[in-house]
Amino acid sequence: MSPETWLALVALFFVGGLTPGPAVMLVMSSSFRYGFWPSMMAALGVASANVIWLALAASGAAVLATTFPQAFLALKLIGLGVILWLGISIMRAPVDRMLKAEADVPPKAKLYFKGLTLQLTNPLALITFAGILPTFFDTSQPIIPQFVVMISTLTYLELQGLAVYAGFGRLIRNALQDETRAKIFNITIGLVMIIAGFAAIFFTL
Repeated sequence: MSPETWLALVALFFVGGLTPGPAVMLVMSSSFRYGFWPSMMAALGVASANVIWLALAASGAAVLATTFPQAFLALKLIGLGVILWLGISIMRAPVDRMLKAEADVPPKAKLYFKGLTLQLTNPLALITFAGILPTFFDTSQPIIPQFVVMISTLTYLELQGLAVYAGFGRLIRNALQDETRAKIFNITIGLVMIIAGFAAIFFTL
């Protein structure tokens, strides 16, 4: 991979990592409710899903997106369904105990798989990894070294960006000291997650 291609990759995912989307909203809401470190388990799930997505892109499976566009659309719609479910769950989450003490933290595996499932069904990830990332591979060069460079870069940038939002979630929690504001926060996070999912599909039809 040339330095120019690598820098373009960094720029793409640096901006993407700081852009509010379903994964960001999940991590920030988890931080708000459970704390910084538990929310990073969800972030690790997101990063793990990216490895799977990139492996599919590197193997050439992304070609299926152009060969079978109806299947590609079906996958996006399934992903939107998952995002709708998560967004509504966040909006309906109870806030009374959150302001008095740290909410009961679920098992780390549950938070991890929530992040993994979200990213694997995320229309934004589907579009990025199936539609954009394959163009960064130089087919005249060995694929595996390029894959290693890409996944190392993407994992670092993804976790850095999600950590910023996880920290922001904790700051917001300290500022929201009544149930009404906390509920507004949950509704806002859920709506942004859902809108981002719809936007990913609408702008790529």
